[in-house]
Amino acid sequence: MTETATPATRFAVPGRIAVSQRAASVWQTATLTEIRRETPHAATFRFAVPAWAGHLPGQHLMLRLTAADGYTAQRHYSIASAPDDEGHVELTLDQVEGGEVSGWFHTVARPGDRVEVRGPLSGFFAWPGDRPALLIGAGSGVVPLMSMVRHRRARDLDVPLRLLVDTRSPEELIYAAEYGAETTPVFTRSAPEGVPVGRLTAARLAPALAERPAGGWEAYVCGSNAFAEHASRLLVAAGQPVDRIRIERFG
Repeated sequence: MTETATPATRFAVPGRIAVSQRAASVWQTATLTEIRRETPHAATFRFAVPAWAGHLPGQHLMLRLTAADGYTAQRHYSIASAPDDEGHVELTLDQVEGGEVSGWFHTVARPGDRVEVRGPLSGFFAWPGDRPALLIGAGSGVVPLMSMVRHRRARDLDVPLRLLVDTRSPEELIYAAEYGAETTPVFTRSAPEGVPVGRLTAARLAPALAERPAGGWEAYVCGSNAFAEHASRLLVAAGQPVDRIRIERFG
């Protein structure tokens, strides 16, 4: 997603709107209830959305801000929370330099503020928890993948799942405190002592692919255009069927 530069303070919180229960095509009021800092440049924003229709891990929503002069800005954001978190959704947003929407969230937004949301949207990248999943994300590309991890934990699913997270440094690793044995971080610029530094390679991908379960993996790749292309090429070269690679890009 590319953001345009508009002062974050331009946006006022819109008033209450009427919604149809459980209708993904209708704008709904979302009330910000909590802000959690994840990294120096990323934070999680938790919203109460009483009429939320529910979602599948990997889906996204449309968010709308409205300024006092009627100007609106809309963005698509992946949902970070598990579907089991009824009546709430969480979004984890990077602060984009000059970004009008992310800038508002990181510098202006406070609990109690209200925005508008619509969704959930798109089912292509969704993982309902019914098949082995190999997840590969870079930076904030881990957000929809974390929804999948949280869903698996909340439902205590025994379906195999592996997550590789590509990040520059430990300080920029989103959700660092939540990862378990299913996750392998890949640090590209600096890493804890004893952990190799460098981009995602075939060798780093090999251990996860070697654990290929019966029936094989369904691969989910999320990140920038460049990262998505790189990771998908590695998967194909390692024998992952092209029709079992799902890609979501941002930029």
